[in-house]
Amino acid sequence: MASVADASLALQSALRQVSTEIDRQFDVLLAIPDDPREGLYRAMRHAAIGGGKRLRPLLVFGTAGLFGVNRTAIARVATALECIHVYSLIHDDLPAMDDDDMRRGKPTVHKAFDEATAILAGDCLHALAFEILAGDATHADPFVRVELVGALAHASGPSGMAGGQMMDLEAAKASFDLPTVTRLQAMKTGALISCAVESGAILGRLPPEGRTGLRGYARDLGLAFQIADDILDAEGDEALAGKKLRKDGAAGKETFLTLLGLDRAREQARLLVDQAVAHLKPYGPEADLLRDIARYTLERDR
Repeated sequence: MASVADASLALQSALRQVSTEIDRQFDVLLAIPDDPREGLYRAMRHAAIGGGKRLRPLLVFGTAGLFGVNRTAIARVATALECIHVYSLIHDDLPAMDDDDMRRGKPTVHKAFDEATAILAGDCLHALAFEILAGDATHADPFVRVELVGALAHASGPSGMAGGQMMDLEAAKASFDLPTVTRLQAMKTGALISCAVESGAILGRLPPEGRTGLRGYARDLGLAFQIADDILDAEGDEALAGKKLRKDGAAGKETFLTLLGLDRAREQARLLVDQAVAHLKPYGPEADLLRDIARYTLERDR
């Protein structure tokens, strides 16, 4: 069994490789045109290239890697997932939403450019995600491409990320109990994490009835990730996080931390990580990257 230090180094190496690949994909896809759209493309590049954890792309690589999928196909699907994630961050940072000035250690898009450009940049990244998935280069089988499109659409919409964001906006006006906060975060944060794992399984042509363990892994990982995020928001270093912290508390929102307390929240996150790893029992060393992602969810500083 690899030591903690070895596993951490392996994970960091994988993150660097995936981050480099995603940046390369965006550099090609978002080449700046010599026309009045130049500012729009610069805004998209500002948000998409450099920085970020790249967790969702890494999960696509880790899951599809279980089934020996071609890395070119994985990179395209991973980039599509990251398009949706980045679009959500651009819109989430707008004054009408969370009104943030910093993201990934640099000014948010509406601060670096303007609100109209930020809205359009988010819209274009959203559209680009589905353009990538629908393209022949993503997979030769159109049924695989359709399933990928459907999974990402479901995870992004009212039953997933966008619906969770709406619940989050309402959280500032109401007092939510633990089941409601759990549902909110399973949609806002967990849906796209689950979609990354699901997409890797779709690429691997694993039938839906064979995805139960991977779905359990993704569900538990998503909740553990959000609990860790709540702890970081309360105790983290803004310079390392690259964004403003402690906003949920100031807004009076209920979080896992306010509802459970620090000690119980940490323990619940550890239990969820253990459960996530247990879901991977049917797999051998080929799933070590997914195991490492789960174990180091609790140790991140951003």
